[in-house]
Amino acid sequence: MVSRVRVWLNRTYAENVFFTDQLRRNPSDRAVEIHATHGDADSPVLAAADTAELEPEGLSPAAYVEYALAQCRRRGIDVFVPRLHQSAVVAHRADFEAVGTALLAPPPEAVAVFHDKVVAYEAVQAIGVPVPPWHRVRSADQLVAAVEALEDAGHRACFKPASGAGGVGFRVITRKPFSLEHLTGFPSPSVQLDLVVEALRRAEEQGEDRVDWLVMPRLGQPEVSVDCLTGPDNVLRMSVGRTKNGRRRGFTLHEQWLEPARLIAEGFGLHYLSNIQFRMFGDRPVLMDVNTRPAGGLHQLALCGVNAPWAAVQLALGEDPGRIVPPFLGQDYTVVSGPRPLRAVALPHQRLDEAEPLLPAVPTPAGSPEPTTQAAPAAASASAATPADAAQALPL
Repeated sequence: MVSRVRVWLNRTYAENVFFTDQLRRNPSDRAVEIHATHGDADSPVLAAADTAELEPEGLSPAAYVEYALAQCRRRGIDVFVPRLHQSAVVAHRADFEAVGTALLAPPPEAVAVFHDKVVAYEAVQAIGVPVPPWHRVRSADQLVAAVEALEDAGHRACFKPASGAGGVGFRVITRKPFSLEHLTGFPSPSVQLDLVVEALRRAEEQGEDRVDWLVMPRLGQPEVSVDCLTGPDNVLRMSVGRTKNGRRRGFTLHEQWLEPARLIAEGFGLHYLSNIQFRMFGDRPVLMDVNTRPAGGLHQLALCGVNAPWAAVQLALGEDPGRIVPPFLGQDYTVVSGPRPLRAVALPHQRLDEAEPLLPAVPTPAGSPEPTTQAAPAAASASAATPADAAQALPL
């Protein structure tokens, strides 16, 4: 009898409830148990997991590694998908392997390159991948100079943190004065240059930490996120582009997006799941960002008949899934929100007794209820984008 696989997701995005769904509905019909930890007791990922715990707050990266190793030992984790403190965790890959846990994450060298967007842009340029013009900014004077240079070249300037994930900290610069117009309708990502400069100068006068921003042109659509699966041998197993143009979403296998993604994934050893994002600068695609983790929207590839989370777990376990090519490309779609269960109590059940038996290491017999630590669920909302997962993706 094939033993079940125990997978741990730490402090991850709400959308990864669908990541867990796909692992359970894997095409190998392998039994999978999900362990989840989070700092938010109301994370839907905790409710979706077989076992769940709140993570301790305030741990340093080194202390978090010790916590993670203890979790892996106690829970019998086969595959750990680290998001929080990924850099520190992957630096201790050998320690996790010693307790029987495979890390579904790139090696530390690859994570380090893409932690800093300036380092990343310089590195990918060296292998022939185009990037937009950019300026590193740490002061008010540098910001003004960068914005003026971009505007003189006919571009609209924007900025984002030199390190960080997702759209956190992204703003578009405007010279339009702040007025009541900006207090109507929905909040905008636009921010007045004079207000930003004033805030920076005040921070400098008060001796606060300097900002570290990347200032660049506002790039055009479409935005294409290429989901990649790369083996420890640096060979790409899968690359599929997800397109985004306003509300309309779709898929692409066009080489203008896939080839630069392949160069990056294979050239820098982005093992297992990564997400490489491009936008248009003029009439050509340029790199926008590289995520050394599974994208929140990875589950959307189910619309193309692909179960990427399971293929990645197979690869982490040493079971090569081979080259993965979508059997078809799904029709265009949009993303809406819908309800997902939460635990009925604010504090998830936590197993504090080290001696308490864990779930069995073999699949549950047919007809038997699946073991779980979940209480009766309440309702919450999470974004969804595949009908196979939650019938929430609506064709346009």
